[in-house]
Amino acid sequence: MRRFLCIALLLTAFPAVRAAAQRDSAAYALDIERVEIAARRPLARIGVQRSVVDSAVLYETVSTSLAEALASGTTLFIKSYGRATMATASFRGTAPSHTQVTWNGMRVNSPMLGQVDFSLIPSYFVDDAEVFHGASSVGITGGGLGGAVALATAPVDERGWGVRYVQGIGSFSTFDEFLRVTYGGRRWSSSTRVLYGSSENDFEYRNYARKDFRLDADGNVIGSYYPLERNRNGAFDDLHLMQELYFDGGSAGRFSLAAWYTDSHRGLAMLDTDRNRERSKKNTQDERTLRATAGWERLRGALRLAARAGYTYTDMRYLQLADAEGLGNYFAHIDSRSYVHTLFGRAEAAWCPGERWSLTADLAVYQHDVASGDHTVVSEQTGEYTVRSYHEARFEMSGFAAVKWRPVPRLGLALNLRGELYGRELSPVMPALFVDWQLSRRGGVVWKASAARNFRYPTLNDLYFQPGGNPDLRPEKGWTWDTGIEWSVRRAKTSYELSATFFESRIDDWILWVNSGTKLGIFTPMNVRRVRSCGAEANARADVRPHADWRLLFDGHFAWTRSVNRGDPFGPNDRSVGRQLVYIPEFSGAFTARLSWRSWTASWKWCWYSRRFTMSSNDPGVLGSVAPYLMNDVSLEKVFDRRRVRISLKGCVNNLFNEDYVSVQSRPMARRNYAVYVGITPKFGRR
Repeated sequence: MRRFLCIALLLTAFPAVRAAAQRDSAAYALDIERVEIAARRPLARIGVQRSVVDSAVLYETVSTSLAEALASGTTLFIKSYGRATMATASFRGTAPSHTQVTWNGMRVNSPMLGQVDFSLIPSYFVDDAEVFHGASSVGITGGGLGGAVALATAPVDERGWGVRYVQGIGSFSTFDEFLRVTYGGRRWSSSTRVLYGSSENDFEYRNYARKDFRLDADGNVIGSYYPLERNRNGAFDDLHLMQELYFDGGSAGRFSLAAWYTDSHRGLAMLDTDRNRERSKKNTQDERTLRATAGWERLRGALRLAARAGYTYTDMRYLQLADAEGLGNYFAHIDSRSYVHTLFGRAEAAWCPGERWSLTADLAVYQHDVASGDHTVVSEQTGEYTVRSYHEARFEMSGFAAVKWRPVPRLGLALNLRGELYGRELSPVMPALFVDWQLSRRGGVVWKASAARNFRYPTLNDLYFQPGGNPDLRPEKGWTWDTGIEWSVRRAKTSYELSATFFESRIDDWILWVNSGTKLGIFTPMNVRRVRSCGAEANARADVRPHADWRLLFDGHFAWTRSVNRGDPFGPNDRSVGRQLVYIPEFSGAFTARLSWRSWTASWKWCWYSRRFTMSSNDPGVLGSVAPYLMNDVSLEKVFDRRRVRISLKGCVNNLFNEDYVSVQSRPMARRNYAVYVGITPKFGRR
């Protein structure tokens, strides 16, 4: 029934919206003389290694999650299990928990797991996405040993009412609906977004983990083949709702309110090595999350003041069911439930006494409350439950101060200082130093360099998970530095941007879950590694308009990453020392190209990952690594612009060359598949 929720909302809202629409807007044109605009490089970006995800990448299709946008629009490595399954980000060879993520200034990393599932963040729910690499993450939040991703929503920039509806239909009985209703007034603005996606997700794949044999009439083997099978237990049903309100209070400041609710029901697909009957085993994960933030901002002369408060609630349940007799009588092998409550508050101030100086400071506090455990029934007769749970609370505080100075127009210097409190543990001061030098004004060449110290405290699961938690864990600590060149040229019809960065980081007391050595095979986290990561990143962007009807956009990324364990062996059989970390590709690349002609747009997305090892020993065998692969996606869009409505038709072909591949060992991915999208945008005389 929820599949038609967006359609029903649209039909309900359309008459009211149209009646309230402002039709008295008048358009006029005024010829003016040529105006030249010159801008100084912002003080806030001195030495910062920062990537901005292009809005065209974010709004590729309503089915695109932020994981896909980051994979094609940045140098981040996304470890994905497929659509509607976990997708985590790795910065410069670090772990997913070393990537910090904020939404409207509030950190959204799970205090229980320490990471973010980017497959649960629709790209259509993000207006601004910025990626801060290495030392630059200290200016956003602490704990980003690899980097940070800052996400934000923004008020509508057009007056009057607006409606946009998109319907998508794809292979494997996949349906996506998106509705957005906006209003922009003189002081008030509002945005309501609804996205619903569902799919059987039963794609066909070639199972290379299983070999079948051909027999002759006498039972002799005359050949073999890898069978075609269907993805089992991979259906999903996701609903996202977001409401935003903005108010411009004039001298009193600007106020904002944003609430985002997610209701996700997903089946966890079976491994290609699983020999269970199709309906004898079920793995499901249900998650409900509410995030809400309220903010205030006031700019008065050179002083900017801001305050923000927020709340996050997550209810997650993982259920593993089995039917040993095949009669439909399922019994729970695992019934894991987790409840997370987080309160958030932040105050910040920025003062620019002149064009050369900038002073900023902020203080953020978080109060977490987590209850997590396995509620599996031990005895159906007595109804007894296992006692494998914990309920813990933790207070966190993070203070930040920064000074930025540009003594001469070409030189910029910045010093950031951050200190954090986790429970009763106080981190040492985390300094970050930045410098940039404009080598050429005409050529737009800038050299940047930065260095920083950082800490990440153990998650609540690391400390208290039952069984296996380790309350004696030490925080992970690291040093990182990078240096690089940026070149940009902007002209009337063309713009080019190139950058190359070299980086190195050293992380001590890396937390890793290892077998405790007991007969029960329980895993426990330990500070067992010293990791050295080094490499290079390159980015290229171009925007060329050779003619009024033509436009070519190009966005390319390449990364070389060596992330090696330099610690001591933690056992006689440990062969991980001196080896690349698991699931970290040494080489990766991606680019997106778009060619527009009048109302037509063709796009091509390409990505490539080198071999990734699945064992810490870097065994190159069949089960010890994941083969490299290339991926190609293409699309074609046509826009029909009429007086009262704008209609877009878009067709997509994913995995164009029908690659058989896996991103994670034993997790097959979809072969060639198709999708069609129809977008409808009524016109209400917006200004």
